[in-house]
Amino acid sequence: MLPITHFILGLILSGGLVYFFDFSLIAGAIVLLSSVLIDIDHYFYYVHKKNNWSLKNSYSWFIEHGKKLKQLDQKERKKIYMGFCFLHGIEVLFVLFLLGDFVSPYFLFVLFGFAFHLMLDIFHNFFYGHTRLDKFSIIYDYFKYKKLKFIEEADGI
Repeated sequence: MLPITHFILGLILSGGLVYFFDFSLIAGAIVLLSSVLIDIDHYFYYVHKKNNWSLKNSYSWFIEHGKKLKQLDQKERKKIYMGFCFLHGIEVLFVLFLLGDFVSPYFLFVLFGFAFHLMLDIFHNFFYGHTRLDKFSIIYDYFKYKKLKFIEEADGI
């Protein structure tokens, strides 16, 4: 899902939380920002893989390879991964919950934004026919991706 879509849906969610559920503006802003900025891990993965710090190049790379991935049939798509996202997993949500409980309740708003983002990603993936459940568990993804090919290493892509 594109960052602009995450931003628009995050804005609707955070606006609804402020308006209907009496969340403070700060809480709404934290939910909004965290629902979008969780994707910073995509950028860090690109920097690690390409040794290139350009945000524009990173964005273009993910757009270009995302289009290529969508063109593949389901069988081929299951053999490939586009990157390891270390913030996209239930383990991070658990850590945020603990931080929210023991350190500051503001971490619970970050948790809310991250969880909303992950839910949107899962719905988006299934809508586009990605039957493999990615970005649910960091540990699971780490071991699963060891068995798959990185999109640039796959034949014909």
